[in-house]
Amino acid sequence: MAYAEKRVSTAKGSKGKVTWRSRYLKPDGTWGSEPGFPTKRTAIEWGDAQEAAIREGRWIDPALARGPFGAWARKYMADREPRGRTRGTMWEKLETHILPRWEHTPLQGITWYDAENWANGLGCDDSTATKCLTIMSQILTGAVDAKRLLVNPLANRRRSRPAAVKETLHAKDTAEMWAPPEVVLQLARRVGPLDGLHIITTAFAGVRWGESLALRPASLGERRERGFTCPTLAVAEEVAEYTQRGPDGERLGLFLGLEPVKTAESKRSIDLPPFLAELLATHAAACRTEFLFCTRAGGHWRRGNFGRQVVRPASDGREALAASKGHAPRSAWEPIMPGLTMRALRHTHDTYQDEIGVKPALAFEQAGHKRPGIKAVYQHPTPDMRRARLEGLQGIYERGMRALGWSRVWEES
Repeated sequence: MAYAEKRVSTAKGSKGKVTWRSRYLKPDGTWGSEPGFPTKRTAIEWGDAQEAAIREGRWIDPALARGPFGAWARKYMADREPRGRTRGTMWEKLETHILPRWEHTPLQGITWYDAENWANGLGCDDSTATKCLTIMSQILTGAVDAKRLLVNPLANRRRSRPAAVKETLHAKDTAEMWAPPEVVLQLARRVGPLDGLHIITTAFAGVRWGESLALRPASLGERRERGFTCPTLAVAEEVAEYTQRGPDGERLGLFLGLEPVKTAESKRSIDLPPFLAELLATHAAACRTEFLFCTRAGGHWRRGNFGRQVVRPASDGREALAASKGHAPRSAWEPIMPGLTMRALRHTHDTYQDEIGVKPALAFEQAGHKRPGIKAVYQHPTPDMRRARLEGLQGIYERGMRALGWSRVWEES
């Protein structure tokens, strides 16, 4: 049974101030204590409450709840084994944004009010601020599971953004984030058959960046389903790029290599329209490297390098350069669609699907997305849905070719 101990301060200037310390029996049989109560009764009541919580299995050790967020975050990260890219992203957000503010804050001292205001004041992209709150919430949920906190104050809370942030988000949402077929084809011709086919495949098949780098000649296959046959592109792996981290978050160097795709929905066979199936089959037959899309040396592209060396100059334009030592002359390129990215080209594929009326059951499957709701259980793609999708994508390609007046994507050399 809990009891209280009288404490008389001997500190200079305290004038013998009296406080009470609560003493209570902990689960391991030892006596716990909590100082600072103004009366004997409040100290005993607090101790009785602790023992009641222990008997009911809901007790949280106050010493653990007062532990700093930073120490628990490092333990949490060391104990978990998420995918390498996910782990790297979490450590990056922790080091750059979260720990500088919350490193020494007691776990029990974190409130949604303070966390939301902090996130809204971060001088970074809005999605990064939201991701920081998500990571903090994951770590605090871990603290609840480890019985360091009674509740997670950030769980199931929706962030309210300042008006300026909302205006920025609206502008971003309404920005042109897809490319007409003429743009896709012009970019493909400009950068040449290898990188150009990479661009076309992203726009018309919807592969993610990492998925596209993991495609091999053997990824080309065929779907046979109830009398329907079509060429397919199998997605089962991706090339991941991230900074490897040790148990305490120390940097261990760059990882650039194969990993399984992240979700069950991402592992899929993408139905290919006739023109793309033909282009990929021709490329695969002549391919002398392990992967369909790679650097000239046969290695994996890094995302930033491909964007800087291929996509940016092709879409934004470039200036002419005269010949110099070690560099051949190059002609100037006029802008085609400034700001276009490989991510926007994946958006392009789903936009095309919506334009031609692809049914949700098939659209989600082909994009590698998890469809929400009960309809995901009851509705399934049919051969007629697949046929209509392929005819629609083929029609978009042919429309672009007609608009450009082309008979082939790459001119014969």
